[in-house]
Amino acid sequence: MQIALLAIGLIAAVVVGLLGGIAVVTYGQRTRREASVEQQVRSVSGELQRVADLVAALQTDRAAQHGELVTRLAEASRQSQALSETTQSLRQSLASPKARGQWGERMADDVLRMAGLVEGVNYLRQTSIAGGGIPDVTFILPGQRVLHMDVKFPIDNYVRAIEASSADAEASATRAFLRDVQARIREITGRAYIDPDTTVDYVLLFIPNESVYSFMHEHDPGLIDAALARRVVLCSPFTLFAMLAVIRQAMDSFRLEQVGDEILQCLGGFSSQWHKFSEQMDLVGKRLESAGKAYEDLAGTRRKALQRSIDQVDDLRTRRGLEPLAEPGPAARLVSPKAS
Repeated sequence: MQIALLAIGLIAAVVVGLLGGIAVVTYGQRTRREASVEQQVRSVSGELQRVADLVAALQTDRAAQHGELVTRLAEASRQSQALSETTQSLRQSLASPKARGQWGERMADDVLRMAGLVEGVNYLRQTSIAGGGIPDVTFILPGQRVLHMDVKFPIDNYVRAIEASSADAEASATRAFLRDVQARIREITGRAYIDPDTTVDYVLLFIPNESVYSFMHEHDPGLIDAALARRVVLCSPFTLFAMLAVIRQAMDSFRLEQVGDEILQCLGGFSSQWHKFSEQMDLVGKRLESAGKAYEDLAGTRRKALQRSIDQVDDLRTRRGLEPLAEPGPAARLVSPKAS
């Protein structure tokens, strides 16, 4: 029993010694590990702090962007509301045909002004024609020709189509709108806007809105060709501007050609007058040459012959004892150098 206790004590002593050594080794390693961990913790803390700063900056920027987005949305909402009110007011204003006509005329005026055309010079307004019609605009073209344009266009059923609450109502209003356009085309062709003697072979029908023009072309692509077959050209603001640019270029080219013709006529007149002047100058030169020859003959040969006769008279008077005649002056003895 004692031996067992002794053995146990020895074993316990050995174990305690071993544990003490292990504890010493573990404490040193732990110290080093704690230092390393503290360093890593400090590094991670710095990174976390930078991340926290970045997150705070992002949150600040997001808040600012959110405030700007809210402001812009509010501004867009106000503009949409104003546009809606303006559209409603415009729709009410265009309820009457007279108002629609005035609106079309105003749009046409804007296009004419942008194209650089001047009233009274390039076009006329509301001018009666021989057939009894009164086109809204009459364009003055070269060669004593004109081109008429009408700006009144039916849009009642177009408004009903875009405001329709059902597909059937929209389709019905669309068909009615296309019928209105076809009727308008037939009406224009019956107004004597085309005269072979004074106008070109087409008449313009102005559509005051690009949306209406697109809507019409979308739902009836053949309508434009059908209008052209009746010699009616459908013009939106953009296509009218392009057409007016061509018309103005043709007018400028014609005026330039006229000025060139006038210059050529002036040059032709100058050439004719120059030939006449040259002929008269040659004639005067010949006459002066003839007069010079006659003068030389008179001042030379004729004078010398007369002088001889006078000398004979003087000799005869001297022989008779009469006084000689008075000595002639210097002018009386002048003879031309050629004669002398």
